[in-house]
Amino acid sequence: MRLLLRLTKSFIPNGSLSLQKRKMNKLDILLKEINAAALDKKLLKITLGNKRNKTADVKNVFIKPVIIKDSLMLSFVYRHPTQDITKNFSIEEGITSIKNILAESFFNADVYNTTNTIYYSIDKTGKEKMVTKAIETITNVPQLLHDKTKQRIIQANAFYLKELGITTNEGNVKKEMQHKYKQINRYVEIIEGILKETELPDNFSVVDMGSGKGYLTFALYDFLQQKNMAAKVQGIELRDDLVIKCNNIAQHGKYNGLSFIKGSIQETAIENVDMLIALHACDTATDDAIMKGIEAKAKFIICAPCCHKQIRKQMSPTNALKQITKHGILLERQAEMVTDTIRALILEAHGYKTKVFDFIEEEDTPKNVMIVGTRATASENTFTENMEKVKALKELFGIQEHYLETLFK
Repeated sequence: MRLLLRLTKSFIPNGSLSLQKRKMNKLDILLKEINAAALDKKLLKITLGNKRNKTADVKNVFIKPVIIKDSLMLSFVYRHPTQDITKNFSIEEGITSIKNILAESFFNADVYNTTNTIYYSIDKTGKEKMVTKAIETITNVPQLLHDKTKQRIIQANAFYLKELGITTNEGNVKKEMQHKYKQINRYVEIIEGILKETELPDNFSVVDMGSGKGYLTFALYDFLQQKNMAAKVQGIELRDDLVIKCNNIAQHGKYNGLSFIKGSIQETAIENVDMLIALHACDTATDDAIMKGIEAKAKFIICAPCCHKQIRKQMSPTNALKQITKHGILLERQAEMVTDTIRALILEAHGYKTKVFDFIEEEDTPKNVMIVGTRATASENTFTENMEKVKALKELFGIQEHYLETLFK
């Protein structure tokens, strides 16, 4: 109630209601309506859409009221092409966020209450329009609950999760493995987003370069089986003991399309693969994997790079950037950004559409940047244009060469 009074004082001066409304812009009226509906438990949902910048990554924002730890809040879901990001705000913070989003990112807001629907829009010139339509009062309002178990794609009772030490014999996720379980599910959610926009062959094939303990390899195979895909998934791993262990789990679990072989990323021959994955391959091993995927004409190349020593050792700008690179921690971060930017550009030079985004929150893993390349049509112009961009970046940062470039020479 204090929030409502505070918002009312800020939005409405003294005087009659009609005079008050004339002095308020339509966005302020909309925010006041949202605040009142939320506090009166009449708010159902809000949709923000119609992007101001058509190239922006966020497609829509969906908002609904929730109860978290006995507090009324607004839950925001930011819809990206390959992932959804959820953030929860207090009512006051949420209304401020809505105001900022409509000012910067979207033109339209649709607000659904139990008694009416409000349609708000603003054009590029700042002209506002707001229409309120009464509806038949909804008496059966959904309960505002949030403290329920999230439905995961990868279920905790999966056989391989127990064998890999993530869950107990009873199928409960171990406390110390909660982050790994979350990472596994986030991973398959990303894969689901990538695949849903593409028509896939019946014999879809995946190679996981540097599969390690196999957590994500098993999870991907599990996901593809849930989609009734007759997929073949192969993990490539240099360590004998991990290859043997993962093959034993695959055999005991009767995962007939899943296998592991011993080999390095650099030396293993790859042919006829639809998706090549290299997660947390160290330093230039990521580049070796990208090159393998490009040469095999993989439809998808997915990398989560780890460490960027090759570029970091070379960086010696002679311009103002040397003020950044003289500090160790800033040099390291700059090297990461430059390395992965050049990787994305080289993928684009070879005809891949690329996206670079956070794989998972930093508190779960510091290695959280993911590069996704989707094969498109390559051309000589595309190659030349993107390699010129690579050349310009190298000159800017005083870099002699990027390892991935040398692989194609």
